[in-house]
Amino acid sequence: MQCTQLPNAPIHRPVNCANMLRLVTASLSLFCQRAQLTTLLLTRPNSSVVHEENLVTVDALYDLSVDISKIRKVKGWVLRQSPVYVSEAAALLRDMGASGPVIARVLELHPEAILCKPEQMEAQKKLWMSVCASQKDLVGIIEKFPASFFSSSSDHDNQKANIMYFQTLHLNNRVISKLMASAPQSFSRPMKQNEEMIQTLQKTYLDLGGKEDNLKIWLQKLLTQNPYVLLKPPEVLRENLTFLRDRGFTSSELLRLLSKLRGFVTELNPESMRLTLSYSQETLECTEAEFKEVVLQCPALLYYSVPILVDRFNGLLTAGVSMEQIMGTPTVLELTTQIVQYRIQKLRSFGYDVRTGSLDVLNGTKKDFEMSYGKLRLRRERPLFNPVAPLQSSSPPRTKD
Repeated sequence: MQCTQLPNAPIHRPVNCANMLRLVTASLSLFCQRAQLTTLLLTRPNSSVVHEENLVTVDALYDLSVDISKIRKVKGWVLRQSPVYVSEAAALLRDMGASGPVIARVLELHPEAILCKPEQMEAQKKLWMSVCASQKDLVGIIEKFPASFFSSSSDHDNQKANIMYFQTLHLNNRVISKLMASAPQSFSRPMKQNEEMIQTLQKTYLDLGGKEDNLKIWLQKLLTQNPYVLLKPPEVLRENLTFLRDRGFTSSELLRLLSKLRGFVTELNPESMRLTLSYSQETLECTEAEFKEVVLQCPALLYYSVPILVDRFNGLLTAGVSMEQIMGTPTVLELTTQIVQYRIQKLRSFGYDVRTGSLDVLNGTKKDFEMSYGKLRLRRERPLFNPVAPLQSSSPPRTKD
């Protein structure tokens, strides 16, 4: 039977691959153009993202000379919040004596401040003034640590309880305010957790032979040097001291280490200490007694990793320093290889050879080294004659007739 085609039936033509490829290419091109256009709109100043911003907030911040671009780069979400309290935050700071540039800097560093309710800000001010000597001191703290002041309202009760607890320890209010500023997490958590760590530190100090009369000063100094010690579990301190005692350190030596480490003993763990101590002793090729003295002089050996120590030992040996010199001044290992090389080169320019001299001149802060370096320079540049003494005449002395 012969098939006949209906008059209105569509005609099926074979697919042309070239035409299909052109169609796909055109579709992809159109998609890419739309994507580029979308990206451009999102990044343009007059894009829909900017329209989502709270224009009242933006205008208020502009009036305070705040750099909006800095906020947009890091915390742009703040500009899209409502309600906000820009004028209230600025007024609070201004009433405490903050200048315009200080207010702008605070809001740039911590724009979340404008989300704090006025009653919350006032409560924080009252709380902080219980440990700050003056509003000027509080402004100085806010300028450096704005996030510590403009904190969550849910933390207020914990902050208040922690302040009262630290005051019962008779700690200096200035120390307490520094703790609140530099380690706000320790004041935001329940007071009982801080109390447990403080009691562990106190007991450890006394058990190791520390005197009751010096306990407050010792604790105050340790907390100032490392406020984050409060955030560590007490078990960490006990484990690390047990490890060191097993290594042969006596109670008095452990007390020295605990004081010199400035509370950083809680940052350590037995396994890392075992690795660093083993490597250091093998490298120095010394006895247990000699090595204990090295560690007591340079407790940093307890927390530097092996790769760091390898680099520092090699840097000193490459400069011609001997192991005996390192053992005599082990604190030189606290300096990075780059700093050591720079200082050796500086000293060499004035005739000082570390290979034959003491390494003490390398030690210390940048200011300490500059003083030592300056003394060497003066010694080299000092004139050979005494400028105060009268000059001798070159003419022959007169003779009497």
